[in-house]
Amino acid sequence: MKTLEQHLANYAAYHRNPRNVATHFIGIPLILLAAESLLARSHFVLLSMTVTPLIIAILACTLYYLLHDLRLGLGMLVVLCVLALPASWLAARNTSLWLGGSIGVFVAGWIFQFIGHAIEGRKPAFFDDLASLLIGPVFLLAEVCVALGLRKELAEALGKTPSSPAIGQ
Repeated sequence: MKTLEQHLANYAAYHRNPRNVATHFIGIPLILLAAESLLARSHFVLLSMTVTPLIIAILACTLYYLLHDLRLGLGMLVVLCVLALPASWLAARNTSLWLGGSIGVFVAGWIFQFIGHAIEGRKPAFFDDLASLLIGPVFLLAEVCVALGLRKELAEALGKTPSSPAIGQ
């Protein structure tokens, strides 16, 4: 299994242009929100508890992130749970609003992604490595943590040096 630093370094190689990274700060949360909304609608009862595919997905993704890094895994759990609030709200709407809204948000997210990669001049990382679909969100969290000085040890994996500009500079 690759280390988190290896995953981040591979993903960062596709995201050198700050404008591309900026589009990802919009696109990835939109894609996550839409995916969570689509997973929040159906449910089943397990051991007297109502369970949605969203809950299972959040637990599975969090486990994946925790296996790589405890602090970023816990951070991703928070991010996924925060996004689950508007996603669940959307999933509770009538079918046309839920489905149309979720698909619209999903498409908008991917438009931002592909605009960023057009700026970058490089295809998205997931074309070469499907694990990048899971690494994208944690890449953004790592970017924020490094920019805030919370995880300086990840800077090299992200292609940053102490003299590199922080996010948005």
